[in-house]
Parts: sequence; C-alpha cells; structure tokens
Amino acid sequence: MKIQYRNDGITVFESALYRTTCTVISLAQSVLIVDPNWLPDEIDFIADYVQQHYSGYAQYLIFTHSDYDHIIGYGKFPNAKVIASEKLTSNPRKQEILKQIEDFDNEYYITRNYPLAYPAGNYSILTDVQTLTIENTQLIFYLAPGHVTDGLFIIIPSKNCWIAGDYLSNIEIPFVDDNLKDYILTLTKAQSILDQYKEITILITGHGDLALSRSEIHTRIHNDIAYLQCLVSQNDENITEIINRYSFHFIMFDAHEKNKTSRRF
Repeated sequence: MKIQYRNDGITVFESALYRTTCTVISLAQSVLIVDPNWLPDEIDFIADYVQQHYSGYAQYLIFTHSDYDHIIGYGKFPNAKVIASEKLTSNPRKQEILKQIEDFDNEYYITRNYPLAYPAGNYSILTDVQTLTIENTQLIFYLAPGHVTDGLFIIIPSKNCWIAGDYLSNIEIPFVDDNLKDYILTLTKAQSILDQYKEITILITGHGDLALSRSEIHTRIHNDIAYLQCLVSQNDENITEIINRYSFHFIMFDAHEKNKTSRRF
C-alpha cells in the first residue's frame, strides 16, 4: 500500500481505490487510526504497520463520516476505542451502509478476515469545538455536515494538522450527498478554522493529496466555494474552468450533473 506522507508521527496511507486516505498518528503510548480502508490487503497493511510500530499502544479509531468506504475497516481493530460524531453512531442507515460494503465485496469476489460491523462509539462528538485530550495531546472537533450529515473535522494543534474527511480534496469537486446549504456553511466554518488556528500547515483530506501549506489550504477552500456558488446560481457559464481545477476533472462533470439533480437546500 502506498504511503503518501510520513513525518512527525503522522503517516498517511493511500488506497489504490479513489486515492482514499487513512491516517495513523502516534502519541507517546497511544495511536490514532483514522478511516482505515479499502481493500483487505490494504487494511491488513495498515494493521500490520500499527502492530509493528506501536505494539502495546492504546488504539483509537476516528471516523470522519459514515460513507461505507471510510468505515469499512472498523472490524479489523476490535480493541480500539471509537471516536465519531453522535450522528454517525446513531445513524438510522446503519444496515444500508453495511449492505453497501457487502455488495461491493460480492461484486468483486472479495473476502475479509474480520467481521463487517458498523462502528459503535466510545466517544461521541456533539458540538463544535468539543475537545478530547489523549495523553497530553488535544484533539478539537468540529461538526461538518453537507457531504453527509455526520461529518467531522479534527484539529490536532500539536501536530499542526487538520483532518477534513471528504472535504477540500484537490481531485474531487464537492459531492453534495446531504444538503447544499449545510455544505456551504461547513466551508465557511473551514475558512474560520484556518483563520483561527495559525499553526495548521497540514490538511489531510479523504481522497487525494495532502495540502502542505496554508496557502494551498486556502486555495482549496476558495475552489470549493466557487464551485458551490455555481451550483446555487444554477449558472454553468464558468463551470468548466472551475471543474478543471480538480485533478480528475474529466469524470467530475458527471458528479456535477448528479449534484444538480440531487441538490438539497
């Protein structure tokens, strides 16, 4: 499995599918594992990496949201404590999401060496700026609805990093699977977060490349807002230029059409 980034206790793995990321962050005697995914060999690689480098450490699984590709590795880490939004752990679509995993595995004849299950939370995030201290490291959480209803931003000031889930990608336009108004508000919140936390220099998104400078993070926020403004105005005059800013722009036009037909305010 590709390791996209490794520095200062942060390791970012990248799946062969949709360039989906999983982040592992080491503390003194604890390890944070964010969205372990996709294929069985890839999840085994992540688990083996954690065992090899952090054997005996307390494990914490963090889920940025409930899309099935992001929770698919939950069962591989049975001893981990789970951190997720309250909306994720109480999601009424749990069985539907598990069915999506089963359908994916059946379509490609995939078998897994761990049970498929929906995450049960040990720590539920209910509000913006909710904090959790693990050892001496502070994690700051913000609710991030819009893509889906149960998204989270995670800020770790001591690591200078921001884990954004399926927001602020350089390869995908915003996928508005839940609510357009909420998505716009989440991007407004994103700009406020960047302004408030001057130490943030690393943005880890759920698909694609990390942003490794504040200027690049700002550019991503700007691009996503510009795209959503076109969606709101229903004006496609500048849409080609905007979508071409994303690496996989040639398939993003189909995603744009889906956003237009499923637009929710």
